[in-house]
Amino acid sequence: MQEERTLIEKIVSALSYLSMGMVGFIWLIISLFTRVRLKTFLQFHIFQSIFISLAYAVLSLFVGWVSNFLSVIPFINKVVAQINFLLNMPLLFSYSFIQIILYSFIFYLAIQAFRGKYSYIPWVSEIIGQNISR
Repeated sequence: MQEERTLIEKIVSALSYLSMGMVGFIWLIISLFTRVRLKTFLQFHIFQSIFISLAYAVLSLFVGWVSNFLSVIPFINKVVAQINFLLNMPLLFSYSFIQIILYSFIFYLAIQAFRGKYSYIPWVSEIIGQNISR
């Protein structure tokens, strides 16, 4: 049996992805103070958006540290600088390749949430699905 998804749940789920988890986090705090139990659909998308934004932040920090470390080593620094340039140069409407991929992924997740569907990301969705309260 599939639970009914209201329009506000779909909007909050989609906005949670578009705001990198902030709308979902605020919605969690509001539900905590009002003691309203969130439905599984809303919990899934809120926690997944928060997890994705935290994973992106950690990955960005790690790649930055590795890039800074490798830029000190002679001969390797030229390759690292070239890779950084190619990945971050403006490609389409002054967005870089990484930004285009990231925004496409976020918009896909937001559209799926607004349609009332569960989006599947390997490993992440499985962990989130096992840990949300049903």
